[in-house]
Amino acid sequence: MAAEIKPAAGKPVGNVRKPMLINKLEGCSDSVNMAVLIPREDGVISVSDDKTLRVWLRRDTGQYWPSICHSMPSEAASLDYNAETKKIFIGLDNGTISEFSITEDFNRLAHIRDYIAHQGRVTSVKFSLGCEWVLSCGKDKYFMWHCSETGRRLGGYQAGAWCLCLEFDEQSKYAFVGDYSGQISVLKIGQSSFQLIVTLKGHSGSIRSMAWDVQRSLLFTGSFDQSIIVWDIGGKKGTAFELQGHHDKVQGLSYAMGSKQLVSGSDDGLLGIWQMDVERLETPEWKESDVCQKCGAPFFWNVRKMWEEKMIGNRQHHCRKCGKAMCAKCSNSKSTIPPMGYEYEVRVCDECLPTITDEDRAPLATFHDTKHSIMYMHLDETRKRLLTVGKDRVMKVWDLSSVL
Repeated sequence: MAAEIKPAAGKPVGNVRKPMLINKLEGCSDSVNMAVLIPREDGVISVSDDKTLRVWLRRDTGQYWPSICHSMPSEAASLDYNAETKKIFIGLDNGTISEFSITEDFNRLAHIRDYIAHQGRVTSVKFSLGCEWVLSCGKDKYFMWHCSETGRRLGGYQAGAWCLCLEFDEQSKYAFVGDYSGQISVLKIGQSSFQLIVTLKGHSGSIRSMAWDVQRSLLFTGSFDQSIIVWDIGGKKGTAFELQGHHDKVQGLSYAMGSKQLVSGSDDGLLGIWQMDVERLETPEWKESDVCQKCGAPFFWNVRKMWEEKMIGNRQHHCRKCGKAMCAKCSNSKSTIPPMGYEYEVRVCDECLPTITDEDRAPLATFHDTKHSIMYMHLDETRKRLLTVGKDRVMKVWDLSSVL
């Protein structure tokens, strides 16, 4: 069972429902890069740096054992599985995408074709059945899409840095490409052309994971800067909300549309469950000033005022609630602000602290210890099962019935 993280000061302590660990999958000799739960089956498909594609099935003993262990010509970096057609797409370290079909009993693979898609590691691959496209991105800085019927390349887009993750909305044909520099390219894809709609900038670290709310057109992005940003794509107002609850790189995101909850996982081993059906406040932009915007004390780069006032300059801080530039004396308080995404205590100024009520401090997320550093996750919302892939080469299956 996952251990509950002790709540911060000011948070109510009660019966917090927890994910239940169902099973562990072990046995890979190298890093497991990605894995997915097989819908309507007690099975898992995984790809690893040991050059294997494995299909794991749950046996009568309750343990998972591989029914298929297929060797690939290069490290297997990414995958996508389509349950309707039983097709598997594997992105390799050499830039190739291999397409397979799997039998009904999940005991045999048949190779269909290879797509020569990239000149570097394929970091993400998506199959769109409705569009008949295979979309991918890689460390060669390219986002590509191919025709799944003919294998023909349809188009490509070059980003400014390594492309690390990908989301695609089949209805609007919008592709979202997250890169190493922390930017997200929003592209409108056609049969043989594309249009760059906008480049989203908000993260200060690489984009490692994304999730898409198809009903409300919300894009969730997780980054190496330890934050999650919620982008309102459908509203077209440019609003963005930050979620701050992890203390290490956010490596995995999954969204449950039924319960409107976001599941996040990070290098710190924490599994976050975020309530996304509540009203949230947009994070204010940090204001810049040469003096404290409350007491007027100069900051250390304001040499003229330091000389005139005959005083040593102060370090600049920012109130997380109003965004004003403050000295340490005027922003010495701390508080959680869950409606703004701050689930742990952050710096607030003396003016904002009295405006934060106990109701404002009520948590809108819970965090649970998975006992391994998460590098990828996959959610089966129908069965309320979550698969986490750890840096320890272990895959864990969780029952989220009590929290979703």
